[in-house]
Amino acid sequence: MPNPLAHKLNCYVGLSEDDRMCLADAMSPSRMVAARTDIIHEGDDPRAINVILEGWACRYRQFANGRRQVVSLLLPGDPCDPHIFLLDEMDHAIGAITPVLLGQITGPAMRDLTARSPQLAMAFHREALATAAIQREWTVSLGSRTGIERLAHLFCELHARLAAIGLTDGNTCAMPMTQNDLGDAMGQTSVHINRTLQELRGMGLITLRSRRLTIHDPAALARLAHFDTAYLHLTEAGHAAAR
Repeated sequence: MPNPLAHKLNCYVGLSEDDRMCLADAMSPSRMVAARTDIIHEGDDPRAINVILEGWACRYRQFANGRRQVVSLLLPGDPCDPHIFLLDEMDHAIGAITPVLLGQITGPAMRDLTARSPQLAMAFHREALATAAIQREWTVSLGSRTGIERLAHLFCELHARLAAIGLTDGNTCAMPMTQNDLGDAMGQTSVHINRTLQELRGMGLITLRSRRLTIHDPAALARLAHFDTAYLHLTEAGHAAAR
């Protein structure tokens, strides 16, 4: 199977076949993580970089009273922060939304990879910068977008990210998040999310059925969301796939 991490990094910097082989060699044997279980807990020692090979996961913080805030979504090919091993402990948890096939790269292996290949070093840096840009855009959504604009923007972003790594079927992509998940990511209740979904459907912009999202009018949804792919910082090839 193609390495989804190599596919993702190639959206930022063109990788050679040797770079791809080095990535594959550095990855530990993959393992499955069940849906709705934690991949790593807040407070754990992050000695290795977790890489999502299949499935969806999320970063989140949870209070003692059970309230949860999802702060980002992790899709196939995403390294869960390529520099996390430099920290002493996790300041958030990473949980599986669906069953996740997980790979790992140790800190020493990552240092060796980036020392041997300037292209891989550049790709990981660009990926980290793009991840920070996505986080900033989420902050803009929570602070300035209306409820319907937030959800429309999330759908545009997820479709673009999945398209860049070849995981869309035209205007249709996977959408395994529940309304509770969406509420935790959007800072809203599941009841509000349900009303917003109905509004988007009523406008003829989306269909969400059987864990699949179809965007019927991408340009109109992007206008509603004030969405521009520039913050994803993809190469021209990645941008072409995401359009």
